[in-house]
Amino acid sequence: MAEREVGDTRSASDSTCKSDCPSDAVPPKSPKDESSESPAHQHAQDLKSVLVTSVLNLEKLDVDLYRGRHHWVPRSQRLFGGQIIGQALVAAAKSVSDNLYAHSLHCYFVRAGDPKVPVLYQVERTRDGRSFTVRSVKAIQHGQPILICQASFHMLQPSPLQHHKPDIGEKSKQGLNKLLANEVPIEIKPINPPHYYRLAAREPKMLFWVRARGYIGEGNMKLHCCVAAYVSDFAFLGTALLPYPNYRAQFAASLDHAMWFHSTFRSDEWMLYECESPWA
Repeated sequence: MAEREVGDTRSASDSTCKSDCPSDAVPPKSPKDESSESPAHQHAQDLKSVLVTSVLNLEKLDVDLYRGRHHWVPRSQRLFGGQIIGQALVAAAKSVSDNLYAHSLHCYFVRAGDPKVPVLYQVERTRDGRSFTVRSVKAIQHGQPILICQASFHMLQPSPLQHHKPDIGEKSKQGLNKLLANEVPIEIKPINPPHYYRLAAREPKMLFWVRARGYIGEGNMKLHCCVAAYVSDFAFLGTALLPYPNYRAQFAASLDHAMWFHSTFRSDEWMLYECESPWA
């Protein structure tokens, strides 16, 4: 789940990435969903996700110091917030034991990112406990932080108490075959997307099927969490503006971002992404 406050419109957005979908929530079909024995499936396994090979592949400069590269720059010519969040979580995860996995992160965007220079990630080992570990990460450009992130890691343990939101039923069956955001390394298929040329107010809620482009595979839960962190920054601003079709924001930016990981999942398989702005 991700929560944040959005600049300019000053709305709080809430989203959930669900890997374990309801039984009647059928995700979109694509060639990557073919039989595991088919040539197409084997070829997909050879196509490593660009999120893994490029965006989230940090260069180590020193102990707890990394440098990240840019893959995609939005039209605003500022850095995509999801890239900074995902890379910060990668840097934090590199400093913890192999048996510890991210279960939450809290971030503040304090300055706009410059797409012309790389980002440095400085990790502080805030706490090392037997079950829980905390890391603080600063994303730095021009000698100043552009993002401050705190991430908590813990050992995976079964819980006797589990619950989730009710099944969304028919709404989840209405995904489109139209693919959005071809220039970014994620696949996005909206459910009941708004008509962008129809000036009608809508409830500030959106549902998407999302997954990483390419193949990541099983066994690296840390990496899947980092990919989900990258994806989680998509569509908040647009959702907050749905009730205001005549409003044209001259400036809109993320202010903060929080996320929780409740169970294991795969970010290269379809996840149901629920985005809601309860206040603006």
